[in-house]
Amino acid sequence: IKTTVMAQEGVSADDVAKANNPLASIKTFNIHNYYVPNLSGLPDATSNTLWFRYAQPVGRFLIRASLPLSTVPTSDQSSKSGLGDLNAFAAYLAVKNAKTTLGVGPLIAAPTATDETLGSGKWQAGLALIAFQVVSPQLQIGGLVTWQTSFAGNENRDKTNFMAVQVFGIWQLGGGTYLRSSGIMQFNLENGYYNVPFGLGLGKVLKTDKLIFNLFAEPQFTVLHYGDGQPQLQFFFGINTQF
Repeated sequence: IKTTVMAQEGVSADDVAKANNPLASIKTFNIHNYYVPNLSGLPDATSNTLWFRYAQPVGRFLIRASLPLSTVPTSDQSSKSGLGDLNAFAAYLAVKNAKTTLGVGPLIAAPTATDETLGSGKWQAGLALIAFQVVSPQLQIGGLVTWQTSFAGNENRDKTNFMAVQVFGIWQLGGGTYLRSSGIMQFNLENGYYNVPFGLGLGKVLKTDKLIFNLFAEPQFTVLHYGDGQPQLQFFFGINTQF
């Protein structure tokens, strides 16, 4: 009974900010899913990617590892499902106070995909830059920029040079409910393909004695893109668990 009451009534503005802060000093396990019903240049093709993400602070560093489980279209108009490439970064928290958090550090991606259509076939390295700002009790903003390029791996596979830019905003409505926008702009610097989405969704933070749950759903509409296979519309939903 006590846990139920806390989940419904014990969520403060600080709890919501903390639940949406990717640099919060707390262990986090997230399950995120992107369903794409429309891909540019590929009629009737769909894709789905389920991300498993774990983050943990270690001293002044925040370490985050992500592993995708994907279903993607193939050239013979069928689909392939399996694990993708594992990636991880270690962000050093150069700024860390009540309102502002800023981290930067190295990134690495391993060719763990179970099929060549699901990954790059390359070892990749790069950088991650991540920030979070509490503008007011109602508004929090932040960003994540990652860049990675190949340095080893299957010589028959194309080189990689990829950047992703995520700008996100949280507007608290009260009682643990909030509006969110968190589209990820993706730029393939090797072939010039890009995708720029805009999302607007709704989330809810629930709190128990030891855990904070953050559930959300966010449709994302592509406003600019170039190249085949780019999402034109995607549905992003998931659950973040902090413990």
